[in-house]
Amino acid sequence: MLKFEFSSFWHNFPSSLILLLAAFEDYLVGDPWGWYHPVRAMGLAIQVYSQPAIKWLSPGLQRRLAGIGLGLGLIIGSAIVGWYTVIVANWLQPIVGIIVQVIILASCLAGRSLAMAAQDVMAPLQSEDLALARSRLSRYVGRDTAHLSQSEILRALLETVAENTVDGVTAPLFYAIIGSFTPLGAVPLALAYKAASTLDSMVGYRREPYTDLGWFSAQLEDRLTWLPCRLTVISLCLISGRPQEVWHICRRDGVKDASPNSGWSEAAYAAILRVQLGGQNIYRGIVSEKPLLGEPIEAISREKITLALTLTRYCCLAWLALAIALHLLVQILST
Repeated sequence: MLKFEFSSFWHNFPSSLILLLAAFEDYLVGDPWGWYHPVRAMGLAIQVYSQPAIKWLSPGLQRRLAGIGLGLGLIIGSAIVGWYTVIVANWLQPIVGIIVQVIILASCLAGRSLAMAAQDVMAPLQSEDLALARSRLSRYVGRDTAHLSQSEILRALLETVAENTVDGVTAPLFYAIIGSFTPLGAVPLALAYKAASTLDSMVGYRREPYTDLGWFSAQLEDRLTWLPCRLTVISLCLISGRPQEVWHICRRDGVKDASPNSGWSEAAYAAILRVQLGGQNIYRGIVSEKPLLGEPIEAISREKITLALTLTRYCCLAWLALAIALHLLVQILST
């Protein structure tokens, strides 16, 4: 007969508590202004390493080897730093360990930052100030924004929300949850993924001088994101209430994009919201035709973007609920 002891459960409960509090902190606080974010440290390390590598190493094998060293060094190093930080915090006081883990994990999640970015761009659209909306949008997207119409601004914003939901929210949460079931804990795995994501955003380009230096980082980030992206899409399909329809569109359109992940996440949001994403974008004056995702049944609006952010929150809540239930089940089975 299974025996459940509350005191034993509470001893192991911090894993669930830490995940919950981190998500709650990200939802309420996000990244406070002036806070020294771990990504800033990662970005500085990448910059310090990549500049001399580009200057002194020849394109090709030399830069590729340097890129492998950069990728593995930053990812493993970030995990080790996170692990030791938690060990020291726990040694000082268990409650300090919990607080430190919550703060670090919350910094790995970008849910509130994503919502604030969307609101930042949508606010001037309410007063039809397209110039200000274009200017603000340029902070968050790589495409040229100077001549975008309101509909193009809204499309760019929704595409950003759809893509960054995985990279910035569900993927780091996925690795935090996986880590919470291991002796390592949630922090090292979440930081390791955050390092991979930061590497991809800084050096993972298919243009010089990053073609060779960032090749490994881009490939690794794609593979690390593959599973949490698919799980995010499946979760969104179930949340939508129209799983077969949404999944059909994701399978049809997700593979059209050159990225193995962003096409799937954008297709999921497009299908649920009954809008179409993709089309013509301009990057540094060069026209790029992106594949069309979803069906143009309804127009993209501010309400659609707000709904997209709500879907992201529901997905995260569902994952957290499942993680807590699994922690509870593991504890019951082990007693």
